[in-house]
Formats: sequence, C-alpha cells, structure tokens
Amino acid sequence: MTTPVCTSAPTAAVPVSPGPAYPSFSAYVRHRRPVLLRTARSLTANPSDAEDLLQTALAKTYAAWERIEDQRALDGYVRRALLNTRTSQWRKRKVDEFACGELPEPEAEPGSADPAEQQALRDAMWRAITKLPARQRAMVVLRYYEDLSEAQTAEVLGVSVGTVKSAVSRALGKLREDAELGCVR
Repeated sequence: MTTPVCTSAPTAAVPVSPGPAYPSFSAYVRHRRPVLLRTARSLTANPSDAEDLLQTALAKTYAAWERIEDQRALDGYVRRALLNTRTSQWRKRKVDEFACGELPEPEAEPGSADPAEQQALRDAMWRAITKLPARQRAMVVLRYYEDLSEAQTAEVLGVSVGTVKSAVSRALGKLREDAELGCVR
C-alpha cells in the first residue's frame, strides 16, 4: 500500500498591504487620534497634559508631513515625537524646591487646627461610631456624614421620623460619654 504524496507547488509570498494611505494630514489625525491619545495618556498622569503632548507631537508631524514617504510609519513617527517631546518637557521642568539647612514653619491660618490633630479627631470619632449599635450607627452616618434630613433618613431606613430622632439622640449621648472623645465636648 502506498501513501499519497502531496506534490503541490510552493506557495508564493503573500504581499503585505501597504496600510491605509491618508490623503491628508487632517484625515490621518481624524482616523488615528483616539489611539494616539491613549499613547499620550500613558506618558502623562494628567489627561489635559496628554492632550497638550499629543498636540505638540502632531504639530511636529505636520511640519514633517511632506518628508514622510512610508505612510505605514506614521504611527511610529508620532509615537517617537510623543516620547521625545515628553522627555524634553521632563528635562526642562522647573524645580521649585530649594535645599536649606532649616525647614520653615508652616503658615497657619487663624483659627485653623493642626492637620494631625484633625486627623486624630476624625479617627477617634470613627472608632466611637463603630462602637454604636448597627441601627444607631446607620442613622448617625446618614444624618451627619451623608447630610440627610431626619425625614430622608427615616425614608431610607423605613422607620418613622420619631424613631430617627430618638435613636440619633441616644447615639449622640453615647458619643458624648465616650472617653476617647472627652476633649470634643
């Protein structure tokens, strides 16, 4: 028994399409802007800076538009312009920090508390609130952190306004008695 042998002719190389040809610079920008903007956003933290970066790179591309012979290389050209422009911006950035032997005192506004003290107070308040029963805790959070009225709080929780008033009153009493919040009174 003989095995069939495949004797097909060698396949010819498949021609690579030259890619889309853009009749004008504006047609290229209209078609490729979203992709190029994503690239610019990956180079900067701020979306507005990314748009500015893309505009600068596109201006450089426009200046060289007539010299670019291979339209398949347009995206690569713009990406390189994005990267070079971003690198130049980074190198030229203005440094507003100066080394000094002694740190200056922060200028505090009259009546403003120390941020560390404010954070410590917020932390203490949350610890005290977590000690409340779940229903009272929910009412205090809705009432004072979410800034809902008594009627709105009652509607959200499906209870009467009187229940909200009495439960919040008891919760505030417990918070006033909390030893950790003793300095707040």
